[in-house]
Amino acid sequence: MASCFNCPLMCGADRSKGETGACGVGGASFAARAARHFFEEPPISGTLGSGAIFFTGCNMRCVFCQNIEISTKGGEDLCAQPLDKTRLAEVMLRLQELGSHNINLVTPTPHLELILAAIPEARSRGLTVPIVYNTNGYERAESIKRLEGLVDIYLPDLKYVSPRLSLKYSGRADYFDFAAPALAEMQRQAGVMTADENGIAVKGLMVRHLVLPAAVDETRRVLDYIHDNFPQETYISLMSQYTPIQNMKKPLDRRLKKAEYDRAVDYAISLGFTNVFIQALSSAEKDFTPDFNGFFE
Repeated sequence: MASCFNCPLMCGADRSKGETGACGVGGASFAARAARHFFEEPPISGTLGSGAIFFTGCNMRCVFCQNIEISTKGGEDLCAQPLDKTRLAEVMLRLQELGSHNINLVTPTPHLELILAAIPEARSRGLTVPIVYNTNGYERAESIKRLEGLVDIYLPDLKYVSPRLSLKYSGRADYFDFAAPALAEMQRQAGVMTADENGIAVKGLMVRHLVLPAAVDETRRVLDYIHDNFPQETYISLMSQYTPIQNMKKPLDRRLKKAEYDRAVDYAISLGFTNVFIQALSSAEKDFTPDFNGFFE
């Protein structure tokens, strides 16, 4: 692909010539893992697992990233598998064959063109389970519009409202400027999440937010924005799983306190949201981060 402008960074990398974009992805797409994943929200993982495909590269630079070994690299220097549209379609079909409730595209944005080509091929070859677009939220609404009719479930983060915090922790002062209209477009396409008779999501939007240490005020801003701009029935995943990585600076050098998370949950309840997923603090374990070393395990 020549001149990539799919994400807010608008770097213009010429992928057809092998140029590496600001996301770290070059002329080829790679996935570090494709397997059933059991640590998503209950409507996504269910009992049989979500068919998660972990792509390499990322257009953000979160200092606390748990997937840093693959998010900062394009894949050529990892034990990752290269993907073209046919191979990606085959991976989707194999995950469906293993019993996955859905196909979960994790950090998909740098690979948008590949995904746009692979989903129709997979559908034509028998893929019937929903497609989940699992994104950090730093998207161009124009790119999300291109996914209409292909993606069933949107699973975006809404990390920040504050430019100060999004710059400090993720290197993107304009995060909310792009995330807000992108999530609005996801809501327009997919609506409030709906599930089948077994409680497994079939269509809709679920917004994720990771509560950070010493940042409950930011969580309140995020919840206020959702409350003021989305249906009260919007599904929200309020995550407590923040885990500090090596050499983190204060206040990110510690785990989330129970009192902090309780305040975040109480505020969500006070706003009247009816579909909020919460986590035990025990979710903040590295065991919940998958090993990026295999396909179909």
